[in-house]
Amino acid sequence: MSRSYVVFGKVRTLPFTTYIFKHRSRGRIRVQMAQPRMTLEQADLLECYLQRLPQVIRASVHERTRCAIVEYQGSQAEILRAFSQFSYQMDGLHPPVSSSRALNRTYEEKLVGMAAAKAVSVLFFPAPLRIAYTVWKAIPHLFRGLRCLLRGQMVVEVLDALSIGISLLRGDFGTASSVRFLLGLGELLEEWTHKKSVSDLAQCMSLNIDRVWLRTPQGEVLTPLSQIQTGDRVCVRLGGLIPLDGIITEGEVMVNQASLTGESIPVPKRAGMTVYAGTVVEEGECVLQVSGQSGSSRYDKIVAMIEQSESLKSTAESRAANLADRLVPYTLAGSLLTYLLTRNVPRALSVLMVDFSCALKLAMPLAVLSAMREASGFHVTVKGGKYLETVAQADTVVFDKTGTLTHACPVVAEVIPFGGQNEADMLRLAACLEEHFPHSMANAVVQAARERGLSHEEMHSEVEYIVAHGIVSEVNGQRVIIGSAHFVFEDEHCAIPEGEQERYDSLPDQYSHLYLAIGGVLSAVVCISDPLRPEAGAVIRQLRGLGIQRAVMLTGDSERTAAAIAAEVGVDEYRAEILPADKAGFVEAERAKGHTVIMIGDGINDSPALSKANVGIAISDGAAIAREIADITIAADDLHELVSLRRIAGRLTGRIRSNYRFVMGFNGSLIALGAFGVLPPATSAMLHNLSTLGVSLRSMTSLLESS
Repeated sequence: MSRSYVVFGKVRTLPFTTYIFKHRSRGRIRVQMAQPRMTLEQADLLECYLQRLPQVIRASVHERTRCAIVEYQGSQAEILRAFSQFSYQMDGLHPPVSSSRALNRTYEEKLVGMAAAKAVSVLFFPAPLRIAYTVWKAIPHLFRGLRCLLRGQMVVEVLDALSIGISLLRGDFGTASSVRFLLGLGELLEEWTHKKSVSDLAQCMSLNIDRVWLRTPQGEVLTPLSQIQTGDRVCVRLGGLIPLDGIITEGEVMVNQASLTGESIPVPKRAGMTVYAGTVVEEGECVLQVSGQSGSSRYDKIVAMIEQSESLKSTAESRAANLADRLVPYTLAGSLLTYLLTRNVPRALSVLMVDFSCALKLAMPLAVLSAMREASGFHVTVKGGKYLETVAQADTVVFDKTGTLTHACPVVAEVIPFGGQNEADMLRLAACLEEHFPHSMANAVVQAARERGLSHEEMHSEVEYIVAHGIVSEVNGQRVIIGSAHFVFEDEHCAIPEGEQERYDSLPDQYSHLYLAIGGVLSAVVCISDPLRPEAGAVIRQLRGLGIQRAVMLTGDSERTAAAIAAEVGVDEYRAEILPADKAGFVEAERAKGHTVIMIGDGINDSPALSKANVGIAISDGAAIAREIADITIAADDLHELVSLRRIAGRLTGRIRSNYRFVMGFNGSLIALGAFGVLPPATSAMLHNLSTLGVSLRSMTSLLESS
């Protein structure tokens, strides 16, 4: 069935969707869906569809106006064709597990309702009804303050209750109403921002798995995650992310559950034990029986972890909260002293109307959460405020080479067979082994086989991955290994076929090499071109300009390759031919010297170093275990995200200091002016609450666009 759409007054027929072309400029269009109303779920589906399109840079959908705004590259005709092919019932299109759209709608309605109620009460309520309404709305604040007093807690709620209560007792219902309204408005904005930031952060940390290895009677089959049903059996190997909640039926593994439980030490899991989606297999491999789809449960667990993990708070947040509570008794004492010296209730009340706690407790967490949310806009996921603080303080940055400084997608340049083997057969076998282990070089081998049309059936037995060395399996009764020269020739004692030593010695130096051996004899060398990221040198120079004193590169590659890359990218020093333990040892040694170290990596072999650094940063398309262990994750597209992260962290530190100065100075001035009778209580309360609201709103603004 076809439908029509309108483009600047012209009606045309398209196969699925009706829409109206509203506006266009170079690289940007605005389209309105021609339907009576758009639900929140439909808006999420359309936005999800648009963001998946390869030519789309950014897309947003506004359900109230039914409009989609798309920034794109390439042909406008392709975007219009994509709109015409869209349907809410498309196969494989699923809305996000949790969308902030519904959250925003809820709090927008609450905010409008609160403002409308205030306006109606002021403009239309008669005085007696307005007084009754003020008293009714003040009761929760009074009870909250009374509960704190009964528990022996001298906190800001006590000051709020006293301010409102004394105003009511004095018959100053206007002041009581204004104080209550501003307190409620501040609480609503804080709750909204906090939940939105947590939701955005948790969404970034949620699972991003498309396919899994399904165990069938015919063997393992790579299957879309959406097709997995309860009761299916799924294979997960070393370094793999557990995609679904389930019970282990075969194997024994060590599982890193830090992303859900905060445990720093992997826990053993064996047959009959439950494992959870989002955790990572650090050792071993297993088959699990799926107990249920876990997208939403995974999201809920992450939200709970973020909200409950006090250890993720930055030092500035903790210091602000502690200082805020410590200042409450002094504010109360100042109010009492003012009354004793002046015997003037309004002056004492003016002092009481002002406290430091509200602004300190509100503005600092909002600043940190907003910075984390802003970072996510640059494709940077920060798992806690303290990591932003540490990034701002860091003086040393350590890079892994492969997949980090070099391009995220290395390519196979050449396959050189040995011992009379066939080149295509060797690439097919290498891809068959490597596809089980997600790393940039492994992905290059798999992609090369795919591009050459070399499909394969699983032809090997169990696969064993040896970190930083290679892969071992068995094919047709022969031991097959693929990995580094050290692993193949020194550890496994494989031989070069007779008469081919000269050919081996002439392997091209400009490439990294993977060595494939069958039955103890070298059978092929896979030459991999690992081009340097074009932005790598510029990023290191910019980081130095932002205060980073040393940039170091660590790699397991040969001295020759490492030296060439180090010279090209401009690092201060490098280490070549090192093992994962050596990387971790280097990071520990730097910390022992007093340096604050950022470690950036993407592979399983980078995980120990990531965990030892002050802040570990993982590349998002790297190994799952690296992403889980890391404190921060950046997208694989552009290392300039590191520069944005450093700038955000630095400006956050400056904003927090600025907030401290403003809160202490402004509120101190209000207290002094109130004590000397310059400001009446109502004005003092209004200025205090407006300043609190102002500093909080400023804390929510973009750091990189502020001065």
